[in-house]
Amino acid sequence: MENILYSKFCEVAGKDCVKQSEPMCQHTTFRVGGNADYFITPNNAEGIKGTIEVCKKHNIPYYICGNGSNLLVSDEGFRGVIIQIFHNLNQYEIQNGKIIVQAGMMLTKVAKMISEAGYTGMEFAIGIPGTIGGAVAMNAGAYGGEIKDVITKATVLNKEGQILTLSKEELKLGYRTSIITQKDYIVLEAEFELQQGNLEEIKALCEKNSKARIEKQPLEFPSAGSTFKRPEGYFAGKLIMDAGLRGYAIGGAQVSEKHCGFIINKGNATAKDVLDLIRYVQNKVMEEHHVMLETEVKMLGF
Repeated sequence: MENILYSKFCEVAGKDCVKQSEPMCQHTTFRVGGNADYFITPNNAEGIKGTIEVCKKHNIPYYICGNGSNLLVSDEGFRGVIIQIFHNLNQYEIQNGKIIVQAGMMLTKVAKMISEAGYTGMEFAIGIPGTIGGAVAMNAGAYGGEIKDVITKATVLNKEGQILTLSKEELKLGYRTSIITQKDYIVLEAEFELQQGNLEEIKALCEKNSKARIEKQPLEFPSAGSTFKRPEGYFAGKLIMDAGLRGYAIGGAQVSEKHCGFIINKGNATAKDVLDLIRYVQNKVMEEHHVMLETEVKMLGF
């Protein structure tokens, strides 16, 4: 059966795009995680669609990921198919004051590119470590800006295999949520409006945001960015710090001393270390502050 499945995946996605028993520690920014049975990197929407059809036909679980910047995969890996939308889907086109970008392109690359060209509005995204697809799905934001401030529409693949174009309003972008996450759509590309700005002012804001990120975040260690969503009326990092958890560690996983909202891989952490620390932090903050922290990080294979 394995050989038959491999052949089918190669047929719909291309042999160069299909790997077996792929270590997920190589594809997540936490740098942890066991092997996925299949790891497929389609070149186009048809490849994505075809791969999903094979999975559905044979009742194989599948998961869509970008560059793995918001993902924790178990040490046992994933018994199914990881469909990665990243390097093979990273083309862009600028026309009529808009930029159309495929879902696999890095958000920070887009922000840097248009900022250097004198367009304003995406300075907030400099340094955010995710793809366009993930950024749109989660309405990524920082330093007072969000994707919803600049996006005009997105092209998605729905669960029935139909390609839809959704307007900004139809995307229902909220705090770390959208219609995409609610309905399990897959982002194929997005369109952003470009606004001419003052190049020196844009450059200064980009540098300011970049400097703040370097100074305040533990970028020198593997992590998945902010581990927890911001609870209404609070800041996750402050709640964790006030609970006395700055620097608290389980195995190789640690609450960052630089920013308590980050759990980092201090060295040789396992996925279990990270998950155990997440659960410990949640329980401790609940005990101390009566606030349940919700993870921003997605869990897979647990």
